[in-house]
Amino acid sequence: MPLESVTQAALQSALDGLSLRQKTIANNIANVNTPGYQAKRVQFEEALGRSVEQGSGAVNATTQRSLEPTRLDGNNVNLDTETLSNVDTVLRYQFATQAMNSELTAVRAAFRTS
Repeated sequence: MPLESVTQAALQSALDGLSLRQKTIANNIANVNTPGYQAKRVQFEEALGRSVEQGSGAVNATTQRSLEPTRLDGNNVNLDTETLSNVDTVLRYQFATQAMNSELTAVRAAFRTS
């Protein structure tokens, strides 16, 4: 019997997706002045929800090109959007990390009592 629960798999998938999103946001910001650069967006939440409903919790995040309008130089990075997305991602990552720590604490406690 595997030790990994649907909750643990989902939390790990969320942490992986959020980590990729943080890297992608950083790359977008680093290229804010690069002519022709197209911002990227990381998606995983909908797939994660479906995966949990199906009893797995394991998904891989996908990266797609942003559909934001472009400037005259062909770049479509919007610093306001990136900043807000970064704040949201950091908060979600912190929440998922706390949830993962709680889950692991419960598993450790179960092993101590058995």
